[in-house]
Amino acid sequence: MKNKTSIQGSWASRWIFILAATGSAVGLGNIWKFPYITGENGGGAFVLVYLACILLVGIPIMMAEVFIGRRARKNPINALSDLAEESEGTRKWGIIGVMGMLSGVLIFSFYSVVGGWVLHYIIAMLTGDMANVTSDQAGDAFGALLANPMTLLGWHTLFSIMTIVVVAAGINKGIETATRIMMPALFVLLIVLLGYAMTTGGFAQGWDFMFHFDFGQLTWNAALIALGHSFFTLSLGMGTIMAYGSYMTKNASIGKTVLTIGALDTVVALVAGLAIFPVIFANGMDPAAGPGLMFISLPVAFGQMPFGQLFGTLFFVLVGVAAWTSAISLLEPTVAFLVERFKMKRITASIGLGLVVWALGIACLGSFNFMSDVTFFGKNTFDFLDYITANIMLPLGGILIALFAGWVVKDKFAQDELNLSSTVFKLWNVSMKFTAPVAIAIVLYFLINPLQ
Repeated sequence: MKNKTSIQGSWASRWIFILAATGSAVGLGNIWKFPYITGENGGGAFVLVYLACILLVGIPIMMAEVFIGRRARKNPINALSDLAEESEGTRKWGIIGVMGMLSGVLIFSFYSVVGGWVLHYIIAMLTGDMANVTSDQAGDAFGALLANPMTLLGWHTLFSIMTIVVVAAGINKGIETATRIMMPALFVLLIVLLGYAMTTGGFAQGWDFMFHFDFGQLTWNAALIALGHSFFTLSLGMGTIMAYGSYMTKNASIGKTVLTIGALDTVVALVAGLAIFPVIFANGMDPAAGPGLMFISLPVAFGQMPFGQLFGTLFFVLVGVAAWTSAISLLEPTVAFLVERFKMKRITASIGLGLVVWALGIACLGSFNFMSDVTFFGKNTFDFLDYITANIMLPLGGILIALFAGWVVKDKFAQDELNLSSTVFKLWNVSMKFTAPVAIAIVLYFLINPLQ
């Protein structure tokens, strides 16, 4: 390929790429979903299966996305099309990039709404509104928030603007600068909250809940959950990692870099669980509260503990930072495409795309109030977009990326970028051709047809 430098710019260092990609991977799912599903599916035994899935499926596909992006130095659509052509295949493979970028746009539309909820709770905790509230009062407060479209619109708009501003500023002045500040802040907040959790009196119980090895609870369904989460947690299948990879320096090792990202993402998820569950257990609450864990149970717990207002505020700031870094990565691939394909100025592309996803977000927030009667296949707009992206579009994109990397791209091109030993490269190739597609296909099937 002739073009070896992205017109968007490049990361200042390998570690900036690691932090940016980790920021993309670390989101709301890491803070509450991973700890919850770990505790409900065998604890330590589930973690072992999850780590195996990360290594066998998640890491190999992430390596594929990074090398495709770095070799082409273009947005996901053009990267896939150009590399297919270079490998003497059809440029129609670019459709994977179209589907991935569409997934990112659709996800952002409802992710921004949830990001708005988090911003609301930062203020609610900071001002003491959640002090000494009962579980019923906290539930009523969350219900009142969802029922108020104007309040939701205000927070959704603010979160959207925060994201658009960073993306519009570009790779170095925007995403890189934000990453340098937000990711260290996220790690510091996590450590502070972990330290606080150790003082609550529920840390030993929280540790046992997360890490006891109960293989009796490790069902086939639990293994499917582990495989599915290992794939989604790394932001695969939506073009983000491909776009970020196009800004990666040539001399950086893709294998070591991706392993580091996977390790950091997993550590954040585990530490988040150790920060959350001791607070829950110290207050005698149900750790299996699902989505209500973050917006009902935790505010009640923090509101009844010493220094709870301070640490409750810090917790929601942590969640807000995680949501913000992920949201930025959802818009970047499509903005890069608009800049490269239509020669748009980045600020124009960012604002234009931002207005589209903001408008779509209004329909999502309306799912809880003025548009609650609008359904698609029995689901409101919010739940429908969540379902089709997580259960269909992302896993399908992952399968296609694996097949593309394993069967379409010439081995010499992949090896040139990955620079692996002969044995490791063969293992990666087998994963792309067989292991990953089959594993994800199984997950896709059971996501659509759940086990009873």
